[in-house]
Formats: sequence, structure tokens, C-alpha cells
Amino acid sequence: MWEKIRRIWKIKDLRNRVLFVLGLLIVFRFAAHVPIPGVDTVALAKFLSGNQILGLLNVFSGGTMENFSIVLMGVSPYITSSIIFQLLAMVIPRLEEMQKEGEAGQQKINMYTRLATVPLALLQAFGMIKLLNQSQNNIIPDLTYWKLASIMIIISAGTVFLMWIGELITEKKIGNGISLLIFAGIVANLPNVVQNLVINYNPADLVTYLLFVAIAVGTIVGVVIISEGQRNIPVSYAKQIRGNKTYGGNSTHLPLRVNMAGVIPIIFAISVVLFPPMIAQFFVNGAGFSATAAKFIVNIFNNQLFYALLYFILVFGFTYFYTAVIFHPQKMAENLQRQGGFIPGIRPGKQTEEYLGKTMNRLIFVGALFLGLIAIMPLVLRAFTGTQSLVIGGTSLLIVVSVAIETAKQIDSQIEVHEYDRM
Repeated sequence: MWEKIRRIWKIKDLRNRVLFVLGLLIVFRFAAHVPIPGVDTVALAKFLSGNQILGLLNVFSGGTMENFSIVLMGVSPYITSSIIFQLLAMVIPRLEEMQKEGEAGQQKINMYTRLATVPLALLQAFGMIKLLNQSQNNIIPDLTYWKLASIMIIISAGTVFLMWIGELITEKKIGNGISLLIFAGIVANLPNVVQNLVINYNPADLVTYLLFVAIAVGTIVGVVIISEGQRNIPVSYAKQIRGNKTYGGNSTHLPLRVNMAGVIPIIFAISVVLFPPMIAQFFVNGAGFSATAAKFIVNIFNNQLFYALLYFILVFGFTYFYTAVIFHPQKMAENLQRQGGFIPGIRPGKQTEEYLGKTMNRLIFVGALFLGLIAIMPLVLRAFTGTQSLVIGGTSLLIVVSVAIETAKQIDSQIEVHEYDRM
């Protein structure tokens, strides 16, 4: 590890990139502690501690909700917008064509995603403020229309600011910017989690603590194995004779990763699974059918069995969905055929496409099943121990380890490119 750090520090361009990314993460953490005026943060902290759903959101945002900071919503609206457009691309032909246009089409979709983030941020900010205002803790006293509009604009601007920071980080090719912001938020909250565990330690809870350590180690090992696992498809290139020279004739392999979607399915699943109960909170104190339906939704999401099953299904499904978005066997088969490559025993063209599709589906099944099991394992343990920290710790470690692996890979590739240029 120290050798890698030394190599990074010796490469000026890479060193500047890493320092730039660290600087932006520090800016994010500073913004997370800048509160919006006119909010009783003490009453807000008490309210969040008694609300499981919002408390979990507070953990993943790195305490931005507890501080009622200017980046209260984090990058949640941007993630929601990304999910919407990726779903729309599967049903709207025009967006599907944009995806096939390569980088130019993806830039257009990214522009639409950014534009849609603004109204979504305003909507979520309005909903969050109304939800907090309905509580009995008087979190936002004297909420006038002007004050409501001001807070909504500040929160939405904070989301756009984080979206911009995330894209700046991504451009430096030191990891995915949005994932790193979520990573930083979770890591920043881990010391508080450990401190609470130490303060509330009871010798009778020793077995629970050992289970927590076991699930943490198992999660780390499992995510590393799945993230590094890949199937190497052998590829041969036909010999081509041009004049007196012979080209091709060599063999290589096409790597297919077990978990090609990375940490994105977990982030998507968390965003979706927390959305219905949070919306239902608005109508709980109402009357009629809406209040009855809202109470039913809140109660069913508080049922750990239903919550675990839904969480597992979402992680499993989003793994397939996101892999289908980024993996195109038809394009890979066409590129192989164009370059004179073929898979031994498989005809070029349609059969190669079908073979790659079937192979990838088998790999995705293993990766999706493993990610889903790791995601709900802390919930299963909580059913036996009753410790909330296990739920947060397992999911957090899943994201932290995946993002750390992906970032380390990108840094390694940057080091290799630099060393190759020097040769």
C-alpha cells in the first residue's frame, strides 16, 4: 500500500488529480456542516433518532439531514433522475437511439438528467420540509411561504452543487463522482457509529458484537471476491495475408465480470426502497382512504420480512437492469467480426451474440444473488439480535468496499498509463 502511495505521489499529474478529488470531498463535508438558518437542529436530531427510515437516510447522507445543511438531500434527486431516464430509455425509442449514438448520445441523456434533477430536488425538498413540519417537535418554527420557498431553493441549489462536484470528480478518472460522495458520507458517519457502540457496550451483548464483526469481515471478503471475479472468453483472430506480411493469428480473451454493475444496484435499491414509506409519512395524519393507505404502507415497510424481501428483489433486479444498460452483446459480436476475431466453436455474428448474452446472464445471476444476500444478511441478523447498527453497518460496508475497489482500479490504470507513456 505504501509503495502505491509513493508511486502516486511521484507522478505529478496523478498526484494533482488525487489532491483535487480530496479537496472536493473536503468541500462536500464542509457544506454538510453548514446549517440552514431558522431550524431547530436539536429537535431535528431527536426526531431522526426516533424515525428508522429518515435515520437511515441521514446515515447515507453523512449527517446532512441531522445538521439540516445546505446539501440536505445530497445526491438523491440526481440518482432518482438517473433511474427515471434509464427506465425511459427502455420504452422511448428516441432515448434508446441516443444511447446507441455513443458518447454524443450519452451526453444528451446526461444533460436531460441534470435538468430533471432540479424539479425533483425542489419536489423532494418541499416534501421533506412538510414532513418535518408535521412532526410534534416544532423543528421549523414560523414556516411562512417566503421561508418555505427560501429553504427549498437553498436545498435544491445544494443538490445541484453536489451534482457538479460529482461530475468534476468523475472527469479526473479517480472513481465515479456520485459514488465517492456517498462513500465520503458513509465513512464520515462511521466514527459516530463506532463511538455509539463503544459507549453503549454491554458485556451481555458480546455475541451481538461478534456477529457484527463477522458480517463486516464476510461482507468485505465477499464483495472483493465478486468484484474481482470474471469469466475469460477465449477469442482467436484469423490470419490475414497482405503482400508478404501476415497479420493476426493470435489468441486473447474477452473478460466478462461477475458484477459488471458495481455498486450502482445497491444505491438504486436504497433510493427506491426508502421512497414509498417516506411519501406515506405525509398522509399518516390525514383522514379518509389516503390516511389508511399511508398507515398501511408505513406498517408494511416496518415489517422486517417484507422489507428484506423487497430489498433483495430490488438489488437483484437492478443488477440485471444496469448490466443490460451497459453491456451490449450485439455490439461486442459486431466488433469481433469486424476485427476478424471469433470465439472458438462459435460462429461469428448472431451465434456469438447469443453465446455472450447467455454467458453474461449466468454470471449476472451469481453476482446479483450474492449482492442481494449480502444486502439482507444484516436484516436477518437483526431479527435475532435486535441491533439497528447491524443493518446500517452491512449496507454501508457493501457500498464502501465496492467504491474503494473501483477507485483503486482506476488509480492503478492511471499509473499503468503513465508508466507506459514513459517507455
